[in-house]
Amino acid sequence: MAYTRQYLAQEPTREHVDSLPGLTLLEFGAPNCGHCSAIQSALSTVLRDHPVEHLKIEDGSGRPLGRSFKVKLWPTFIALRDGKEVGRAVRPFTGGEIAALLA
Repeated sequence: MAYTRQYLAQEPTREHVDSLPGLTLLEFGAPNCGHCSAIQSALSTVLRDHPVEHLKIEDGSGRPLGRSFKVKLWPTFIALRDGKEVGRAVRPFTGGEIAALLA
């Protein structure tokens, strides 16, 4: 799966995310977040070279998935392998930080 431009209309459940096979990149953020917008070009470039499922999840107050991963700042990227967290990047400034998660 390639880069996802839009936030999901409905966030997945934690149970669904925990059951995903292979490598998955969760992106927690918000459409009005300047830091989130700033990293999108670099993220798009990184995901062209990495075969990974990318789930772009709008986060905020009352959103259980972000709370279950203890997300505090946006964007937060969490790499999962077979539903288990293998790394995270909080408010990365370069695509290299995201690529390191997927290596």
